[in-house]
Amino acid sequence: MTLNRIPALFMRGGTSKALVFLARDLPAEQVERDRIFLAAMGTPDPNGRQLDGMGGGISSLSKVCILGRASREDADIDYTFAQIGVGRAEVDYAGNCGNMSSAMGPAALELGLVPPPAGPEAAVRLHNTNTGKIIVARFPVRDGLLDPEGDFAIDGVAGQAAPIRLEFLEPGGAKTGRLLPTGHAVDDLSLPDGTTIRASLVDAANPCVFVAAADMDKTGAEGPDDLVGDAAFMDRMEAIRRAGSVLMGLTPDIEAAAAMPSLPKVAMVAPAADSVTLSGAVIPAGEMSLLVRMISMEQPHRAVPITGAICLAAATRVTGSVPQMAVTEQAGAVVVGHPSGTTVVDAEITQADGMAFAKSATIYRTARTLFAGEVRFRLS
Repeated sequence: MTLNRIPALFMRGGTSKALVFLARDLPAEQVERDRIFLAAMGTPDPNGRQLDGMGGGISSLSKVCILGRASREDADIDYTFAQIGVGRAEVDYAGNCGNMSSAMGPAALELGLVPPPAGPEAAVRLHNTNTGKIIVARFPVRDGLLDPEGDFAIDGVAGQAAPIRLEFLEPGGAKTGRLLPTGHAVDDLSLPDGTTIRASLVDAANPCVFVAAADMDKTGAEGPDDLVGDAAFMDRMEAIRRAGSVLMGLTPDIEAAAAMPSLPKVAMVAPAADSVTLSGAVIPAGEMSLLVRMISMEQPHRAVPITGAICLAAATRVTGSVPQMAVTEQAGAVVVGHPSGTTVVDAEITQADGMAFAKSATIYRTARTLFAGEVRFRLS
């Protein structure tokens, strides 16, 4: 075994954490990069805890981000996201992480990829190479770096910090080229057990499959532990995800869909209802637009992935979609009720001649650098 070290930041972005590397510090070959990422995060771990690495044992805490010089004239930096498995040696580049996107502008300043702004606010244009989309991150600065102080709070993260505004430009068709990959607001998915289920297949920021909680014999207010303890439910949601992957054209068949667990995301939605968060707080139905319970990397998410929230907001603007039918009030931004609280997100959609186009989506997060230095890992 050889002990290795490499410069890195360890950052929180929204409700996720990731190791952040500069592309120039990594080997050019993807196979060698993947070996480093797995070793640094402590994957694979049959115990599911990643105690011998920087991972946290769940998908939202097992991530890597790579920053480099921009390859496009309309961007300031290139940003590549990698989802690292926990129990299995998987490095998945299929989609983006919206939560970690909030940390990439501040990271670019800290790593010297962009100059400090002349004024009190930075605006960094991120080119996410996973989706080919541009995200504009706007945030306050002090002494050339992200201002560590602020009064903005997000559910799932203790304390307050400076707000980071993320503007996803033309987020539709991130992986398939179309906001509605099949051209329909609703499709009937055929499942291996011979049943069918109505679903909305939407591709904005990351592709997602949305089904009604009632069609899953659920309320939509269940907690993650309740869901993961229902093996039949989890198996059916995975079957829905795989069938949606094939119908969206992300994978050619069910077997290939099984081998790409990160995309599409799969979620059940329900009309707004009183619900209890993981911290025990009660969210009244009147403080949300709808409920969502999303599955990420075959685990119930403890909040909602930001790209998933953006896709959901876009879906609520599509006439006749499953999410749109769950929302009773369409005015203003969408307030998404999830296991940790609520997330406010907005999306601008145009529809004409049976086509739907996503112009933009906006969400606010917070971020913080947890450490800067070297990550050490062992390669066999």
